[in-house]
Amino acid sequence: MKIKLTNLPAKPEIKHYLILGGFLLLSACTTTQKVDIKQSNVNCAFFGNDCSLLTTGGKDQTGLRYVNGAVNWKQYNKILLDPVTFWGGDSTKISSADQQMLVNYFSQQLKEQLGEKFEIVHQAGPGVMKLDAAIIDAETATPVLRSISMIVPQAHMVANLKYLATGSMPFVGAAQAEVKLTDSVSGQLLAMAVDKRIGGGSFTTGFQWQWGDAENAINHWAELLTTKLSGWTSGTEIAQ
Repeated sequence: MKIKLTNLPAKPEIKHYLILGGFLLLSACTTTQKVDIKQSNVNCAFFGNDCSLLTTGGKDQTGLRYVNGAVNWKQYNKILLDPVTFWGGDSTKISSADQQMLVNYFSQQLKEQLGEKFEIVHQAGPGVMKLDAAIIDAETATPVLRSISMIVPQAHMVANLKYLATGSMPFVGAAQAEVKLTDSVSGQLLAMAVDKRIGGGSFTTGFQWQWGDAENAINHWAELLTTKLSGWTSGTEIAQ
């Protein structure tokens, strides 16, 4: 005789643990996570008078963004990359050496990722987009405490509870960047973006160095930018 158990009600405490377990699983899967950005957090000096055009992005978009709806994206197949700059200001706690390391890493990732889909050029011309990118600021992770919070069961439970309460794992690093895309000849504004990301709860990030979360954020931005621009210029995705 077969007994059907699919309709048996779950006890309230079991439901509670299942829900909690689901949240903990989600928190443990992300390498980085997006942080909400307000207009007051934007360094408008980088964007100039165009700063007011930024609006809040969706779930899978950058925190703030602008896309020029009048652009014929299919005309572009090359990119001119200006050197990445650091705009942390006098109040930043990041040393000059670390600032240079971060902008060099960002430049390298942009060149590698975008170079897979576009021709990287060194002068303006027809069909050339000009990309300006800046790191606005960054924060280091705390390597030893980060590792403990990921591998020691009791510490990891506390870390996950902090995530549920605040939306952030403990001892993580962070980075914020701004990007501006223009026509290399006319200077027409094509798109802008602002995004901030912090370290997620992935176990793979528990043993990285202090700038690992910032580097993971940079990797995400380079990949996202490449995917979006490739889709827009090929016509496989509507620019919006």
